[in-house]
Amino acid sequence: MEGGHFGYSRDYLDRFVQSQDSSVVNKFQQKYWKTKQTLIKVTGKKEDEHVVASDADLDAKLEVFHSIQRTCMELLKVIEQYQRRICFLSQEENELGRFLRSQGSQDKTRAGKIMQATGKALCFSSQQRLALRNPLCRLYQEVETFRYRAISDTWLTVNRMEQSRTEYRGALLWMKDVSQELDPDTHKQMEKFRKVQAQVRTTKTSFDKLKTDVCQKVDLLGASRCNLLSHVLTTYQQRQKMERKLRPQMTSA
Repeated sequence: MEGGHFGYSRDYLDRFVQSQDSSVVNKFQQKYWKTKQTLIKVTGKKEDEHVVASDADLDAKLEVFHSIQRTCMELLKVIEQYQRRICFLSQEENELGRFLRSQGSQDKTRAGKIMQATGKALCFSSQQRLALRNPLCRLYQEVETFRYRAISDTWLTVNRMEQSRTEYRGALLWMKDVSQELDPDTHKQMEKFRKVQAQVRTTKTSFDKLKTDVCQKVDLLGASRCNLLSHVLTTYQQRQKMERKLRPQMTSA
């Protein structure tokens, strides 16, 4: 059965099959160079200094992001420890305060009055110390929510950017390899070079977009964390100031 019977020439079909084969080979080569770039990154081999320098601003933003990520986890651990120690100290203060009040009530001398006053102050201090848990719990919840939502969202964008960067740098390696064997007088080699060049442009466009997204999100993340801590810690600071003002009054009572 002739191919022309269906409105297609044999040459057209041959070119179509050839283009399909070329597409498969092209995809295979893309994966090869992407994998090679991944291995270079994993093994820590030296990369082109000009390519690395072009991402200096991005890498600086990534350091800021990882710092925010790390310090938020550390802050959550510190808040947990602080809450446990506040509870322990409050319990000890309360028990000592009750003991002094009990012993002071049995002593009719001036020492007994001092013990009762001290015991009363310790019990009050114990209650005020426990009151610090409310703003601390709120701080913990806010930071945890910030970590789960804002940091996680930025982390996903960073991962997509890193994949795109690997593809882009892999395409650069591919183009460098092709250019070393390039003969301007050979049509097939020039065509191959142009295809690789187009691949470099495509991956660079994708990488540049994600690079901008990451930089913007990290800037927003840093500003959001500052606003979060400033807002939430205000309640905690007010509670501490109130405790400091009331403690001398209870001691002298």
